[in-house]
Amino acid sequence: MTVKIRKVGSSNVLTVPKGIKVTSKEFDVYEGREGAITFLPVTDNPFNTTKTLEKYGKYDDDDTGFIDAGVEKDEI
Repeated sequence: MTVKIRKVGSSNVLTVPKGIKVTSKEFDVYEGREGAITFLPVTDNPFNTTKTLEKYGKYDDDDTGFIDAGVEKDEI
């Protein structure tokens, strides 16, 4: 399957062929080696949610994503 880039305003657009089932409305785009372009659906980070922090960490209403897990003396 081949697609061509179209110019829309100041953007380059790649059309998703009808045969590809689109499962998301928003994608992260990455440029790979040798000109490869990869589109990945945007998803929530399951490790940076209030629910996860409350369950596995010592949640202190800080949503920065860092978990206060504590350090044992022999780990330093």
